[in-house]
Amino acid sequence: MDLKDKVAIVTGGGSGIGEHTAKLFARHGAKVVVSDINEEGGNRVVKEIKDNGDHAIFVKADTANHEDSKKTVDAAIEEYGKLDIAVNNAGIGGPQSKIGETDIDAWNNVIDINLNGVFYGMRYQIPAMQKNDGGAIINMASILGQVGFATSGGYVSAKHGVIGLTKNGALEYAAEGIRINAVGPGFIKTPLIDENLPQEQQDQLAQMHPIGRLGKPEEVAELCLWLASDKSSFVNGSYHAVDGGYLAQ
Repeated sequence: MDLKDKVAIVTGGGSGIGEHTAKLFARHGAKVVVSDINEEGGNRVVKEIKDNGDHAIFVKADTANHEDSKKTVDAAIEEYGKLDIAVNNAGIGGPQSKIGETDIDAWNNVIDINLNGVFYGMRYQIPAMQKNDGGAIINMASILGQVGFATSGGYVSAKHGVIGLTKNGALEYAAEGIRINAVGPGFIKTPLIDENLPQEQQDQLAQMHPIGRLGKPEEVAELCLWLASDKSSFVNGSYHAVDGGYLAQ
């Protein structure tokens, strides 16, 4: 039980990578606060965790709202007394367009959720962890935090920003026992992909990965588990791709 007696927040925990991460953490002993703007999905995940005999609560939260990020941390402390782990996973893809044609509101929405939302999470998670003499934060970046992808300027910019924010936070809080790392998934078979891309485009994306397929959310969750556990105790301020070889090309 790698996370026995630990308390973890997983944002965007109502589906996809967040859902699999929340369930995996719970199976490994953590008490999990599942946050999501999707109330139905979040409550379903919590019910499934509890039905398995593990511990979880749901908090409806919009990560683009800093007050909701504070509310999520407050709920963890009120319910479980502390905060040890946070996975800042919530994100959106946003509409595809060239930079010179991008809708300003669409740009701001992607930045608010994918970058500002990570900052807001860290802003309130870190003080809670300081009271607990340390913790682990995992920020969900992307392979597109390392390279560009035409027509995804907002997403690419936000994910590059997440990696920079991760490195800065790691430097600032390492001496206080708070480790902060970023995960960079390739294209993962999640509802985000299914809802936005037709199967033909998904097949094309799969072939862009040397391994020849899209990733599975549980494969990303396993990396998050390792980064959240004491097994990665000397890993800090780093970026870990889980991408089927995409970035090796």
